Amino acid sequence: MRRKTVRKAVSMMLASALVLSSAAFVMAEEETTEAEIETEAEEGEVSEAIAQFDGLEAAEAYDFPIIVKSFQSTYWQAALAGMDMAAEELGVTYKAQGPNSESDIADQVNMLDSAINNGPLGIGLAACDTTSVLESLQNCVDQGIPVIAFDTGVADAPEGSIVCTVATDNTQAGQVAAEHMYEALKDVIAEADGQVRIGEINQDATALNIQQRGLGFIDKMIELITEDGKTVAVEGNEFYVDHCTDKGDAETADVIIEVAVPTQTTVELCSTAAATILSKEDTIGIFGSNQTSAEGVLAANSNLNYLGTDPANGDVIGIGFDAGSVIKGAISDGIMYGAVTQSPLMMGYYTLYALTAAANGQELIDVPTDGYWYDAETMEDELIAPNLYD
Repeated sequence: MRRKTVRKAVSMMLASALVLSSAAFVMAEEETTEAEIETEAEEGEVSEAIAQFDGLEAAEAYDFPIIVKSFQSTYWQAALAGMDMAAEELGVTYKAQGPNSESDIADQVNMLDSAINNGPLGIGLAACDTTSVLESLQNCVDQGIPVIAFDTGVADAPEGSIVCTVATDNTQAGQVAAEHMYEALKDVIAEADGQVRIGEINQDATALNIQQRGLGFIDKMIELITEDGKTVAVEGNEFYVDHCTDKGDAETADVIIEVAVPTQTTVELCSTAAATILSKEDTIGIFGSNQTSAEGVLAANSNLNYLGTDPANGDVIGIGFDAGSVIKGAISDGIMYGAVTQSPLMMGYYTLYALTAAANGQELIDVPTDGYWYDAETMEDELIAPNLYD
């Protein structure tokens, strides 16, 4: 097997062009100069979280079960591409499975339980519903099976079950979306002579990553608006209303943040929820907090044509999350203002490294990854483009 420091591998990945499609996923690595490696180091000197994997070798030819949320979006294919890269470097293998939809929670739990029954030396898990996997995770503790949570953490996991979480700092990522939306809308809000509305479409209220991302956006928006002397109220989905920093008074608020969650995680149902908000005359902005919900916003707009990049001219500012050809095309065409991308490629990569280290008996710390803003002007930036999967 090849030995490679994670530092060098990360630099190569960020310098590489990643081309993904629904039929095939092709990764092309380009030559990486020492200067480029040093530039990456300066961006954030190899952190302790990444350094824990330097020099890692698999003690045996491990085969790990990977339970994803679904294969609905190309996001998961990008994560698997990262796992493929790590698997080749480490000489390990994995088998990925997931339910048809992220709403099929019971199906995912059954897959997890089946994997546990096979007694693996580690399991990778992206939980659809973090409360539904708690009993299964206790079984992992009882059997000594380490679990790596990726994409989303499990807040109330039994002690010792999740040995490492590889996930975006979702609160930070939601805040990034809010900061850019507020920058676009602050003059409209300041000059409004009546109540205005900002929508948020979250595909669910059960997955920790979506909860954190949605609340990160809401709370940062409340902070920014109130700092400029305006009042805010949050209405809509009960979870987000009850858990935000201040739900305010909808009767008197200058700005309403309306949060919608569909009954199932499909683009079609997210589109229906988005259309309801977009159709309100006071709506000035809308945020879709993952690929499915962002594509739902765009699907709703295809009939309404309210989105654009000029709020002073009456355009509704739409901000998305993740990537995919639909979102990227809408940003390039000036329909969607911009989006926040994660790095599913890197999450997948680190997940295999963490599983291998855990199976070797190594103690681990969590591996957080950032969310990055991109728009039509920055889509080709060298640290952004590799994460904009199709």
